[in-house]
Amino acid sequence: MNEAGRSAGPARGELRLNLDRVVAIHDEIDLPFGEVQERIGGGLAGHNGLKSLKEGLGSADFRRVRVGVGRPESTDPEVVSAYVLSRFREPREEVEQLVERAASSVRDLTASAV
Repeated sequence: MNEAGRSAGPARGELRLNLDRVVAIHDEIDLPFGEVQERIGGGLAGHNGLKSLKEGLGSADFRRVRVGVGRPESTDPEVVSAYVLSRFREPREEVEQLVERAASSVRDLTASAV
């Protein structure tokens, strides 16, 4: 994810897609675990993958499906990084439900963009 823009930008160009047809699905520590939100554009909040996408796509105004993973107790960048790269602590069933909600959100976004 941290270097997603390196492939997303050229793919968008090759497919000749308008930016409003691009959807990024990403983890969001500023949302509680289980919450899913859609948005267009917005800040990058230190998310390296979103920074890369902005650079590769030439703008931050792409559609996003933000998947809440919760926030660790610490704000230390190393602790936060280890947290988002670790396995979920929640039960498998809850993680599967979260993935399904995110997938449903993507389906809704892509259906409305046609």
